[in-house]
Amino acid sequence: MSKVAFVFPGQGTQYVGMGKELYENNELAKQEFDNLFSKLDFDLKKVMFEGPEEELKETKNTQPAIVSMSLILTKLLEAKGVKADYVAGHSVGEYAAFGAAGYLSLEDTVKLTAARGSYMNEVAHKVNGGMAAIIGLDSSKIVEVLEGVEGVVEAVNFNEPKQTVIAGDKDAIERACVALKEAGARRAMPLAVSGPFHSSLMKEAGEKLKLEAEKYNFTMTDVKLVANTTAEILNSVDEVKEEIYRQSFGPVKWVETINRLKAEGVDTIYEIGPGKVLAGLIKKIDKEIIVKNIEKLEDLSNI
Repeated sequence: MSKVAFVFPGQGTQYVGMGKELYENNELAKQEFDNLFSKLDFDLKKVMFEGPEEELKETKNTQPAIVSMSLILTKLLEAKGVKADYVAGHSVGEYAAFGAAGYLSLEDTVKLTAARGSYMNEVAHKVNGGMAAIIGLDSSKIVEVLEGVEGVVEAVNFNEPKQTVIAGDKDAIERACVALKEAGARRAMPLAVSGPFHSSLMKEAGEKLKLEAEKYNFTMTDVKLVANTTAEILNSVDEVKEEIYRQSFGPVKWVETINRLKAEGVDTIYEIGPGKVLAGLIKKIDKEIIVKNIEKLEDLSNI
């Protein structure tokens, strides 16, 4: 039997004005946004709707902004009668997946996401790290080449068969980019990010999140979540908390996640949140899966 999955984008998809159209033209969206905004100790509404872009780009603001918009769009989609059998999210998008699956309340999901953004910001400022996208080389070859590069540099985001993101020390990233081009990569591009996300250099953020997660009430539901770090289905609250800990310094196995959803019988995926990044990746992983984007009210009215 065909199954439906909701997937949620990660950092890099944000833009000034995100969610504003929903807020101003849909009463349910306005109520939900106001509720979420009121639970935070900073003015996320202003940052999301008005910017400036530099402020929105700060990890501590970006992450709750993307997750808030994704969760409210999910509410609106569910109000149209569309329900998910499975959920998954890319990097911070996994937090939207926790909320969409009902493992956490929407308010707690956004509060936990804000804490994640804050901890990651803090740790990123301490370490001199970065990330780079490697295009046109198999991930297995990338992992092999990195083993011979001096310094901390790891393959962290397995986005699609020919696109993998590496993270680590800035100097090691530079050395890795040269080595990977020599090994046959078409491009090796440093990314404009504030830290080496998903690498072992971020472990301190994971330790802080582990403690933070203990303050929240998680509940398992019948919606199944495929985890970033393992591409396995999480079956208990303990497994969810372990994923929250490990995901901050562990990999995003997006190719394996999509393959797992397909193996579970998913044939339709809704990408919910800002942008269409995941739709592009999914098409390169499996052309048979139908992907629908939900970002604006128009997308909802077309259902």
